[in-house]
Amino acid sequence: MATVVTSRFVLLNPDDNVAVAARAVPAGADADVGGQRLITREPIDLGHKIAAKLISRGTPVRKFGQTIGFAACDIAPGAWVHTHNVEVGPLSLDYAFCAETPPDPEPLSGRTFMGYRRADGRAATRNYIGVVSTVNCSSHTSKAIAARLTADVLADFPNIDGVVPLIHKTGCAMQYGGEDHRQLARTLAGFARHANIGAYILVGLGCETAQPSFLAEQEHLVQIAIPGHNANSPLPLILTMQDVGGIAKTIQRGVEVLREMLPEVNKVCREPIPVSEIILGTNCGGSDGNSGVTANPALGVASDLLVAHGGTTVLAETSEVYGGEHTLTRRAKTREVGEKLLERIHWWEKYAAMFGTQINNNPSVGNKKGGLTTIYEKSLGAIAKGGTTALRAVYHYAEPITSKGFVFMDTPGFDPVSVTGLVAGGCNMVVFTTGRGSCFGCKPVPSIKIATNTPMYDRMIDDMDINAGVILDGTPVEDVGREIFERIIAVASGEKTKSEAQGVGEEEFAPWSIGPVL
Repeated sequence: MATVVTSRFVLLNPDDNVAVAARAVPAGADADVGGQRLITREPIDLGHKIAAKLISRGTPVRKFGQTIGFAACDIAPGAWVHTHNVEVGPLSLDYAFCAETPPDPEPLSGRTFMGYRRADGRAATRNYIGVVSTVNCSSHTSKAIAARLTADVLADFPNIDGVVPLIHKTGCAMQYGGEDHRQLARTLAGFARHANIGAYILVGLGCETAQPSFLAEQEHLVQIAIPGHNANSPLPLILTMQDVGGIAKTIQRGVEVLREMLPEVNKVCREPIPVSEIILGTNCGGSDGNSGVTANPALGVASDLLVAHGGTTVLAETSEVYGGEHTLTRRAKTREVGEKLLERIHWWEKYAAMFGTQINNNPSVGNKKGGLTTIYEKSLGAIAKGGTTALRAVYHYAEPITSKGFVFMDTPGFDPVSVTGLVAGGCNMVVFTTGRGSCFGCKPVPSIKIATNTPMYDRMIDDMDINAGVILDGTPVEDVGREIFERIIAVASGEKTKSEAQGVGEEEFAPWSIGPVL
């Protein structure tokens, strides 16, 4: 992507007929766009678009060198380009499977992070104990168990980051053994056995569809040896409220068990681990018109560096790659990988139609205020998080991620649900880009937040870890990408993110419920 930063506007590709405002520009201002002098016909806010040339009615509006919509009327040079004069329209995409598959990057080696090495060989970036609720009906109890392990109690166990209650609003009123049930089990199991979870217990009510026994058996869950309760059995401890005797007794028993776990979980120590063992989940939320200009491309640079070091970077949010999926199929490693991505896209089209809506029912209100006009524009900018290497695999929601390199996971665009799937799949780091200011955390995995613009970064500095808005002032995208890469290593080694410092991350556990509530 040939990015040209001028004093007021960014032209992302020589073939584009719109440019993006790097700062708020009043009406009647001079604008140099790709060497052409324009006069703004109206105020253009930060992240919004200006017509770089005449865009005739019905012709494509182009950004990133791609079509992001069609002119609903003639748009004069210097005019504001947004929802009032752009419509979505149908795209004719050439998927050209594997036509532009890039060569493998030049391998890099030698970099390590200070992580925890689990007994089974996996690499962890944090060390939590999990209280896994199988159903909403045991959520209060699970949360109360975790709350009893206060900072005072954990002070004697410095290698434990905390106790996280994994609670949610589902677990019943679904088909037993059906797709929703199996996906929930896969998600809960993904967190229970996550490398960042040193030990866990399962807490259920007793009469729910999502039985703890089903979860343990279907997902082959095992537990570390905890003196006093499972010395002769590797199976996880299950507390069923109806069997234990209700809320108070289950809380008491849960706290007793967790206290028994603390010394064992605390035994781990950080040690050097190759960067190749980082599995990076990427997400964007509260996006704006500069997301695809600053933070997302910079994260793409970091993704490429991680892949070159032998690591894994994961793109997600299927409903927010819609309209740009052809750029991924063209760089797929095999035709099978590209076709699997398209199968997911078509599934989403049918899924949305079942409820009388469309997959392109986007951008959100905040996205539009930030300058995003169509889902095509949003998707093309979001895809930049994945960098430029070959797409090597496509995973279903919460499916264990086993491939190295750049891969994709099928998730909704809703941030908590998307990141829940990524973490369940094994991501041990998350980087989250935002233009409007999303305050996101996701225990037990640290989440680095990257601001797309300086005004928001300054306004929300207590929540943002990195300011990619400096790109709009002339800092090269590559420099910010390297900064992100180095921060990933630092945070994986134990440095706290802004969300971790504020204790954010327990409420964001949100398994995706895909079926009807019966």
